[in-house]
Amino acid sequence: MKSISIIGLVTLVLLTNNTIQAQIKNAKTATVKVFGNTSAAKTAIEQEGKAGKTAQVDWNQETKIATITYDASKTNEDDVLKRIALAGFDSEKFLAPDDAYAKLPKADQYTRTLKPVSKSQTATTTEPSGQHQSGQTDHSAHQNATAAVAVTGKVTQLTNVVDQYFALKDALVKTDAQTAATKAAALQEAIKAVDMNKLASAEHTVWMKVMNNLTADATTIAKSKDVTKQRVAFASLSTKLYELAKVSSFGSPVYYQHCPMFNEGKGANWLSKEKAVKNPFYGSQMITCGSTVETLN
Repeated sequence: MKSISIIGLVTLVLLTNNTIQAQIKNAKTATVKVFGNTSAAKTAIEQEGKAGKTAQVDWNQETKIATITYDASKTNEDDVLKRIALAGFDSEKFLAPDDAYAKLPKADQYTRTLKPVSKSQTATTTEPSGQHQSGQTDHSAHQNATAAVAVTGKVTQLTNVVDQYFALKDALVKTDAQTAATKAAALQEAIKAVDMNKLASAEHTVWMKVMNNLTADATTIAKSKDVTKQRVAFASLSTKLYELAKVSSFGSPVYYQHCPMFNEGKGANWLSKEKAVKNPFYGSQMITCGSTVETLN
């Protein structure tokens, strides 16, 4: 009887998956571990991950495995997992913002095994008995402590991204395609280095939304030696970085500036740490063309 039940269960799962795939065009499937521990979590994970006829999620409470089926022409696995993370549930790819997790009912709050140990916890961790007397130092513990001190929080995380962006902007002001490509490559590395778990909640939310586009635009600029193409990608990059700058603070004003001539008169914007206009879309041809439309603090 047990074997019959297992066969029936497997058949039901297969039929369910086939039905979902039949409903979703260009269907692709991915499996990812998503953390939760209750039937209410299952409902929330599946509902938050769902997106009409473009994405469906089936989460197994026992294995913690989410089966994601999505229309590859309209969305992707990351978009689904971001929505689930914003609802408070960690996955192997995206951790939930702390405040989203805190809003979960107590019964639905699971053990966050992927959540890094906080700086305060690291500072209060005691050495094993006898370690200090022997004069020996736990090298890995020392490295962790050093890293905790080196990372000063959300501003440091995003300041490096913005600084690399400004360096890229300066290269485009000089119409220097080679340097722009180099600076864009440095920006790519800065984006990769961001630990989103050290971002504030609002930053975390926006970062998950824009990081793929930031990376794509930086990659386009880094791979191109054509300054015209670089400037088109820079315009796109700037709109995404602006969204991030709106919810962040970098310790000094950031100026959001507008060029009305670029893109056949459609215009384009960029960010600058200088109030004086230095146009990255035309360089010396029209260096002062543009105006400051917003000051971000």
